Amino acid sequence: MMKLDRQTLGFWIVLLGLIILVQILVSAGILSPFWETLLKIGAVMSIVSLGLNLIYGFNGQFSLGQWGFYAIGAYAAADVTYRWAQMKNASGLMVLLLVVLLVGGALFLIAKLVSRMRGLDPLSAFALYIVGVLIAAFLGVQLGNQLINPVTQALSALPPGLAMQIVYLLAVLLGGFLAAEVSYLFGLPVLTLGSDYFGIATLGFTIIVKVLLDNSDTLLGFEEMKGARGMVGIPKTTSWLWVALFLILVIILLRNLLHSSYGRAIVSVREDEIAAKAMGIDVAQQKTFAFVLGSFLAGLAGGLYAHINGFLHPNTFNFIKSFDPMIIVVFGGLGSVSGTIMAAFTWALVLEGFLRILLPAGFETWRFVVYPLFLLVMMLLRPQGLFGGFEFPYLRQILPKPYVPRTQEQIALVHAVEEAPEGD
Repeated sequence: MMKLDRQTLGFWIVLLGLIILVQILVSAGILSPFWETLLKIGAVMSIVSLGLNLIYGFNGQFSLGQWGFYAIGAYAAADVTYRWAQMKNASGLMVLLLVVLLVGGALFLIAKLVSRMRGLDPLSAFALYIVGVLIAAFLGVQLGNQLINPVTQALSALPPGLAMQIVYLLAVLLGGFLAAEVSYLFGLPVLTLGSDYFGIATLGFTIIVKVLLDNSDTLLGFEEMKGARGMVGIPKTTSWLWVALFLILVIILLRNLLHSSYGRAIVSVREDEIAAKAMGIDVAQQKTFAFVLGSFLAGLAGGLYAHINGFLHPNTFNFIKSFDPMIIVVFGGLGSVSGTIMAAFTWALVLEGFLRILLPAGFETWRFVVYPLFLLVMMLLRPQGLFGGFEFPYLRQILPKPYVPRTQEQIALVHAVEEAPEGD
C-alpha cells in the first residue's frame, strides 16, 4: 500500500479543507454569489493557465493561442447543453461525440500512414490530414444524426437533474477533446516555426476564432449561438465542486506527467533543443504533445466557464483577453504549477473583486490602470515571478532517500561491492 509522506498529506488536507470550507460557506449563504463566481473563475483560469504553462513554461513554446482553444471548448460545450436544455434533444451531444471520435481515429490512422511514407513533404502531409479530417467529420455528423432519437429517449428516462449532469460532463470533456484535435491540426505546420513566429501565428489563430464566433450564426450555421449578439440560455451547471474537482484532476495529471520521463523530455526541449535531439528525444513529438495537452486543458476550462454565467459573447475571447493566461503564468512564475494556481486566483479576486470594491463609485474601470501598474512594479522587483521555481510539497520533485544498510548482512554486502575490483 502506497504511503503518503507528511508534507504531501498536509498539502491534500489543506487543499481539500479549503474546498470543503468554500462549499460550506456557499451552502450556508455566507459567501455571496458574486464571490463564489470569482472563485469559480479563478479555478477556471488556473486550468487554462496551467495548460499554457505546460506549453510555454515547461516546453518553451511562446503561445498566444490558448484563448482561441478556450473559446472553442466554451462554445462547443455550450452548444451541447443548450440543445439539451432548450431544444430537448441530444443532437449536439451525439453529433459532437461522433465527430470527435471519428476525427480522432482519422488523425491517429493518418499519423501512422504518414510515418511510413518516406519523402512526403510537410504540405502534402498536411493536405492529407485535412482531407481525412473533413471526411471523418462528415461521417460523424451523418452517424450522429442517426443516433439522436435513441439517445434522447434513453437520457429522458433518467431523472432530469441526473440527465443534465451527464450531458454537462460529456459536453465539457468533448469541448476539451475538440480543442485538442484542432490544436493538433493547427500545430502540424506552425510548430516548425521559431518561438517568436510561433507566438504570432497562434495570436492569428485566436483572431480567426474570434471572427468565426462573430459570424457563428451565419457563416457556421449555428443560429443558437447568435453570432456577435452573444449566446444566451446556457444552463448554469458549473458549481464550485465541479471546478474544484476538475482543478484537482488537472493538478494530479500535470504533477505525474512532469515527474515522469515524458515530463523530463518536455523540459529538456525547453532547455536545449539540439542537446535534446542529440540524446535521442523526438523534439517535434514532444512539442506537439505539450501543445495538444495544453490546448485540451484550455478547451476543458472553456467548457466550465461557459456554464458559470449562462452567457457567452465573442468579445470575451478577443485577442486582448488572450494575454490574460500569459500574464498569470509570468506573474506566478514560469514553470511553477503552484505559482500559476495562486496567480490565477489572485488575478480573479483582485481584478474583479477587491479593486471593484475599493475604488470609488464610477472609477471601477480604473482597475485596468491600477492592475497593470501593480504588475509592472512586481516585474521590476521580482522578474522571476511571484513563486519563481517554488512548488508546494506534493508538486515538488521528491528525491528518493539514500540507501542506508541496517542489518549486518546489508552492511557486509555494501562493503563487498565497494571493495570489488572495478569492472566486476
